[in-house]
Amino acid sequence: MSERLKTAFQRARDEGRSALVPFVTIGYPSVEATLEIVPELEAAGADVIELGVPFSDPLAEGPTIQKSSQHALDQGVSSETAMATVRRLREAGVTVPLVFMGYYNPILSYGLERYCRDAADAGADGLIVPDIPSEENAELKGFAESSGLGLIPLIAITSPGQRVRDACAAASGFIYCVGVLGVTGVGETAFDRVHGLVDEVRRHTQLPVGVGFGIRTEDDVRKVSGFADAAIVGSALVDVIGAGPEETSAERAGAFVRELAAGTRAS
Repeated sequence: MSERLKTAFQRARDEGRSALVPFVTIGYPSVEATLEIVPELEAAGADVIELGVPFSDPLAEGPTIQKSSQHALDQGVSSETAMATVRRLREAGVTVPLVFMGYYNPILSYGLERYCRDAADAGADGLIVPDIPSEENAELKGFAESSGLGLIPLIAITSPGQRVRDACAAASGFIYCVGVLGVTGVGETAFDRVHGLVDEVRRHTQLPVGVGFGIRTEDDVRKVSGFADAAIVGSALVDVIGAGPEETSAERAGAFVRELAAGTRAS
């Protein structure tokens, strides 16, 4: 696990709260807006920030993130853009852990070793790759580990026990538990079922465990904070970013994440 990720989760634990992990799509509504939004999220209380790398076929995403991804692709955003964006964020003083959320095909096209090396050199801390199962990620895992990147798996509430064990064994950074039956942004979080999944995951790993998909409100964050180490918020934030002029997108995003951060202490 990268030191930044380890420190972020430990700090949240020391403060008696869950970590807050918001998601933004690189290049939505523009790269320059992303460079303004991310520091605002950090200042508002984000502990880790997921940076979505746009892809034409994001199979885990619902309409909101699909739309933001296509918008970014139309602006010419690429894997190279993602690397440059992280580098610029670090140069601007962002210290919060940054994790790429992207799909395997662009990584394969870029070159697995080169992608991991360039991501780490730019200042990224981990990778989430929804469309590569743990049974097939050994090569990517090796390059990620040698570059100091966490490789963060998604585990569904429908995952059988062996798959949960395999995913935990191959993971680094943290574990991402999916709280809905479906894609991002379209379902209600099945809190009871995902709570059970988190409990099962904890039997197989000492890594922090986060819950995402369907987390939209401060109350949702508070519920997750009662049993998980992190609440992950994507589509709801992307909706807020797109709900007004680009010039004020960072201000809206920061205000929304500040509201969510108030829920990180379980009642």
